[in-house]
Amino acid sequence: MRWVWLDLILELQRAERCVAVRTVSHGEELLHDHFPAGVDDEGHFRPAMPVMPHSLIIEGMAQCAGILTGHANGFREKVILAKIGKAVFTEALAVPGTTLRHTAVMQRLDETGSSVSGTVELLHPAGGAPEPLAEIELMFSHVDRNLKGMVFPAKNFVFTPQFTELLVRSGVMTDAEAAEIAAR
Repeated sequence: MRWVWLDLILELQRAERCVAVRTVSHGEELLHDHFPAGVDDEGHFRPAMPVMPHSLIIEGMAQCAGILTGHANGFREKVILAKIGKAVFTEALAVPGTTLRHTAVMQRLDETGSSVSGTVELLHPAGGAPEPLAEIELMFSHVDRNLKGMVFPAKNFVFTPQFTELLVRSGVMTDAEAAEIAAR
């Protein structure tokens, strides 16, 4: 099973920018263990504090930036995350009820891959200004061009039906375009 850490693509400009959102929900099982209720070092009860782990916030940004990279070449390349160059988080926490807004901006794109910078902001249900959460820099590789001699499936295993469904649901891609990607 592959998890998609984005709910909706709000904006996708070819080889320039992708903006996506993800709402953090109490229904997400992973939050129940991060951080569960317990007793602190001084013996005081500590209530549960469900928080979206930073690693999954980075994954959401990687998916947003990977879609930006794949879209630049019509999803013909197998795009994989090659490097996390930077991931700096503020003191803010992604708790249930908040929405994460991922904004990925293309810095470099060539035949070998891409470099993307991104920001993640918290959008609170009560409104107000977005709250900075993270700055993330990522590098992606076009697998078939960079790992010559290695055998990969001919089918694009990166842009799965879960990702094309997200793109169709967001109005970024038609059902026919999604079917074309699935047939490759």
